Amino acid sequence: MALGAKEGLARRLMSHVELLRSVPLFQGLNEEDLSGLVSNLSELHFAAGQVIINQGEPGTEMFIVASGDVNIFLPGDASRRVSLKDIARGEYFGELALFDDKPRSASALATTHAVLLQLTRATLAAYLERRPSAAMSILQTMAGRLRATNALLSERATKNAVEEIEKNLTWGQRLADRVAELNGSWTFILMLLGMTLGWMAVNSPIIRQQFDPYPFVFFNLLLAVLVALQGPLIVMSQNRQSLKDRARADTDFNVNLKNEVNIETILRELAEFRVETDQRLSALDAEARRGSSSPS
Repeated sequence: MALGAKEGLARRLMSHVELLRSVPLFQGLNEEDLSGLVSNLSELHFAAGQVIINQGEPGTEMFIVASGDVNIFLPGDASRRVSLKDIARGEYFGELALFDDKPRSASALATTHAVLLQLTRATLAAYLERRPSAAMSILQTMAGRLRATNALLSERATKNAVEEIEKNLTWGQRLADRVAELNGSWTFILMLLGMTLGWMAVNSPIIRQQFDPYPFVFFNLLLAVLVALQGPLIVMSQNRQSLKDRARADTDFNVNLKNEVNIETILRELAEFRVETDQRLSALDAEARRGSSSPS
């Protein structure tokens, strides 16, 4: 029985090592460093709908998702809650708490039954004291993530996604779009009708030298080749149109997300301003009452 428990523990530790290896924050660590770090992690279980961390509360630990799904959001009423990101196995959150004493910048909720690996600041500090070479790899990854976040916040979310895609099109892709655009127009229909009537006129029985007499076998071959070439080109253009639609949707999502975050920030600042104003008015009112009640 004890042997089976040890084997199960060993398998779980190996699974956690593989999980940690997939996390960008720890990708620069070697096998020995990963094994040493995994032995200091705590495994936590959360039921679906259970809050893991709350915005504004102090924190000294980060979490790595071993299984299940977690939603990162900005709290508010049911209609005002802003969902920032859904994360699954191999992703992590709360890593800034390992390096500063600032309150949590967002909340996290388990959307399904989730198993999380918890790494505390004290555990990481003790580990880095024993293995200082691992600190540089972790700091490099953190710096890259902060740069990406700064770039996201500083750049404009609104952009012409279609124009960005069309700048990088090859000549073959542009040709496919031109063909698809031509096939869906009256110009193509009139061209095809004109070519058909002209072919029939040139190869009519009145003409002595007919190079493709009725039933126009060669003309039918040309039409078959044309249809065979049109099909893949149209599908290529449709696939690219789907890519443009997804790019537009991503841009719209980023714009809406940024607007919701800004609105949430404005509402929070207005609430803080209202509280501060009420406090100052109360202080002024109390001072005025003391002045009026004091003997002259």
